Amino acid sequence: MDRRLKDYLYKSIVLFLLLLFHQLNVFSQDSASLNLDDAIKTAVTNNANVQMAKTDEAIAASQYKETNAVFLPQLGVSYTAITTNNPLNAFGFKLQQQSIKQSDFTPDLLNNPSGTPDFMTKVDLKQPIINMDMLYQRKSAEKQIEVYQYKTQRTKEYITFQVQQAYLQLQLAYDAKKVLEEALQTAQAMYKFTSDHYDQGLIQKSDLLNAQVQVTTIESNIADTKSNIENVSDFLSQLMGKDKGIIYNVPASSAFNAISAADSLPASRADFKATETAINSYDLMIKSNKMSYLPKLNAFATYQLNDNSAFGFGSNAYLVGAQLSWDIFKGTSTKNKINTQILERNKLQEQLDNQKEENKVELNKAYRQLSDAQFKINQQKAAVEQALEALRILQDRYQQGLVNTTDVLTAQTQLSQQKLAYAQAVFSSNMAIAYIQFLTATNN
Repeated sequence: MDRRLKDYLYKSIVLFLLLLFHQLNVFSQDSASLNLDDAIKTAVTNNANVQMAKTDEAIAASQYKETNAVFLPQLGVSYTAITTNNPLNAFGFKLQQQSIKQSDFTPDLLNNPSGTPDFMTKVDLKQPIINMDMLYQRKSAEKQIEVYQYKTQRTKEYITFQVQQAYLQLQLAYDAKKVLEEALQTAQAMYKFTSDHYDQGLIQKSDLLNAQVQVTTIESNIADTKSNIENVSDFLSQLMGKDKGIIYNVPASSAFNAISAADSLPASRADFKATETAINSYDLMIKSNKMSYLPKLNAFATYQLNDNSAFGFGSNAYLVGAQLSWDIFKGTSTKNKINTQILERNKLQEQLDNQKEENKVELNKAYRQLSDAQFKINQQKAAVEQALEALRILQDRYQQGLVNTTDVLTAQTQLSQQKLAYAQAVFSSNMAIAYIQFLTATNN
C-alpha cells in the first residue's frame, strides 16, 4: 500500500476516534447556561456557609430567649416518699401531717418511735424581682443576635465575591478555549499547506514537523482548558449548592462598568459592625459583673401536702416570703472575671483596628491593580491588531515562498499570546472591581 495512503487512513481513524470520544464526553455531562446574577442569587440562598451562618443566628436568638428567666417565674412540683425512726424527724412528720395526739407525747414513743412514713406533694414557686446583673446579661445576649446577623450579611457578601471570581475564571477559560480553537484552525490549515508542499518536494521535512508540533501543542492546551472549565463549573455548583457534573455555558467576557465604590472603607461594613457590636456586648457583660456586687431581691412560695399514706393529701401548708441576698465577697473571683473581660474587650478592639488598617492597604492595592489592568486592556487591543496584521502578511509571503515555516508559526503563537493577554487583562480588571466592591460593601 502506498505510504501516503497509509498516512491518510491512519489520520482518518485517529480523527474518527477523537470525534467519537468528544461526543461521548459531551453526552456524559449535562450543560446549562448561567448568568452572573442568577448564580449569585442561587448561591446566596443555597450556599452551605450561608445556611450555617443563619443557624448561628437562630442559636443566638434561642440563647437570648433563655434570659426570659430574668422576669418569668419558676414553678416546680415534686412528690417525695420517706420513712424514718429518727425521733426528731418522726415527730416532725406527724406535725406536718397534722396528726399529733396526746399519746404521741409519751417519752418512750418520743425517744423510740417506730418507722414513720411521710408522703409529701410539694409545689415550689420562685419569682425574680430585682437582679441587675441578669438584666445586663440579657442585654448582652441581645447584642449577640446582632453580631450573628452582621456575620450572616458578610458571609453573603463573601459568597457573592466567590461566585464572581469563579464566574470570571469560567469566562476566562472559555475565552482561552476560543482563542486556542481559532489558533488550531490556523495551525491545521498551515499543516495541510505544509504537508502538500512537502509531498511535492518543495519544502523540508523539518518544516512539516514544526507545523505538526504546533497542532499537537494547541490540541493539548485545548484539552487542559476543557478540564479547567469542568473544574470551575464544579466549584460554581458547590457554591450554589447544586450537584456536581454540570458544565456551565457563560457569555463571552466583557469589562465591568465603571464602579461607584468609595475610595475609603465604609464604617458600616458588616464585619466591622459585627466586631463593634461584639465589643458592646463585652461592655454589657462587664457591667453585668459589676452589678453582681449589688443586692438581689427575689420572692418565693411553697405549697405542700403531707400524709402518712401513699397518694394521700390529708394535710396542707404554705410558705411565702421574699429574700434579699447580697454577695459581699466571693474570693476576688468577680473582680478577676471583670479584669479578664476588659482585656478580651480591648483585644477585640485592637483586632478591629488592625483589620481596618489591613483592608485599607488591600483597597489601595486593588485600585492600583484596576488602573494597571485597564491600561493593559487598551495596550492589548492594539497588540492584538498588530499581531493579526503581522500574521496575515507572513502567511501571504509564506505562500509565495518568501519566508519559512518557523516565521509563520512564531507569528501565530504571538497572536494567540496577545489574545490571551487581552482576555487576562479583562479578567484582572473585572476581578479588581469585584474585590473593591467586596471591600467597600455597606450594610443594608
